Amino acid sequence: MSVFRRRRHEDDAAERDRAETPEAVLEDDEPPPSLPSRPDGPWDVSERPAPESSIDLGGLRLPGREGMELRLEVDEATGAVNGVAVVLGGSAVLLHAYAAPRTEGIWSDIRAEIAAGVTRQGGTADEVEGSFGAELLVRVPVRTPDGRTGSQVQRFVGVDGPRWFLRAVFQGPAAQDRAAAGELESVLRDVVVVRGPEAMAPRELLPLRLPDAAVPAAEPEQQGRPPLEPFTRGPEITEIR
Repeated sequence: MSVFRRRRHEDDAAERDRAETPEAVLEDDEPPPSLPSRPDGPWDVSERPAPESSIDLGGLRLPGREGMELRLEVDEATGAVNGVAVVLGGSAVLLHAYAAPRTEGIWSDIRAEIAAGVTRQGGTADEVEGSFGAELLVRVPVRTPDGRTGSQVQRFVGVDGPRWFLRAVFQGPAAQDRAAAGELESVLRDVVVVRGPEAMAPRELLPLRLPDAAVPAAEPEQQGRPPLEPFTRGPEITEIR
């Protein structure tokens, strides 16, 4: 299931026409007051430049942690990096960064879309208040290896930033146990988003790239690892940090 609905071509064109030009962005770097505050992160690059030790993925810069593993979501047709999963302490958080309108956040609308999609699949989606504000606790029906019907739990977090939106999906123990989520939440708070001055349609993925040290070789799925995406999967590239 796609979290974001595909918009009509004319709607995309209209959004691009309304998008700010690079010159306009440079004139006013302050986020509008309608966006929620992020006193503890994640950060825009204008608010807190990423340290040199961070992992540079282009649109996202991630902090390094002892024992942390990155698993990159790659489009098989184009080779583009669409998302990144941070695996740490037996859990994972999957990150996707999108362009967003300058004047308003989009997490409220996206929560409703995710909840509707999960319900159509026969799952449940409960809105809860979490460490990053309103979140969704999702249970999706799955088939277990022994043929039984079980459920997979994910915790959806959304962060509205200046001209960007960051979606984080916690999987494994961190989806339900806040103590187990502590390390990954710390990673999420230290993420720096590099939106860039380019005009982009809202909900368009920010371009990511392989980190310099990554080796583009797919790795087989290992038992016990949480999946990258609750609804769709793609080839994976791993990098141990």
